[in-house]
Amino acid sequence: MNSFIENAQWRYATKKYDPTRKISAADLAVLKEAISLSASSYGLQPYKVIFVENPELRAQLQPASWGQSQIVEASHLVVFANELNLGDAQIDAYFENLIQTRGISMENVQGYADFMKASIQKIPLEVRNVWTAKQTYIALSNLMNAAAELKIDTTPMEGFEPKLYNEILGLNERNLNAALVCAIGYRHPDDTTQHYAKVRKSESNLFESL
Repeated sequence: MNSFIENAQWRYATKKYDPTRKISAADLAVLKEAISLSASSYGLQPYKVIFVENPELRAQLQPASWGQSQIVEASHLVVFANELNLGDAQIDAYFENLIQTRGISMENVQGYADFMKASIQKIPLEVRNVWTAKQTYIALSNLMNAAAELKIDTTPMEGFEPKLYNEILGLNERNLNAALVCAIGYRHPDDTTQHYAKVRKSESNLFESL
């Protein structure tokens, strides 16, 4: 069987973590690199990825996460916070990075920069914020797949209160919004859900060819 499929079969939304096991610095570096390499619209990466390790902070976040134990038991808690009100400043920063990385002049990409700014400015602000939030799901997917490769467990979560997360983590002042949360670590032997068969639609119900 293809190793990617084997890893996908192995992973599940872990319900109970072993709080004594911590992810190594080397594996964390791999996970961060995987997130960094995620695709994003225009390549803008319109989000910040916060690894919450501080136990006091995580204890504060647990009630804002419907009391879920993974928030405090997992090795790390990853918060994907999308940028709000994305505009010219973020685009300018992207192109500054681009010309430095590729060793070209701004003149070579000015037309594309102008096109990008004009295109994004046309998007209503509320829709733009939804758009940047959606980008975090792509990054989350890369994190989960890379973690499965390393036999690190993950629990993606939408079951939390973004407003409370924003307050606790000081995101409002940074023009950020908590869009997604993912606990990462190692499954506890007592987590019986790891033995459950996956429930998925049949191929005939899920796929169609036109």
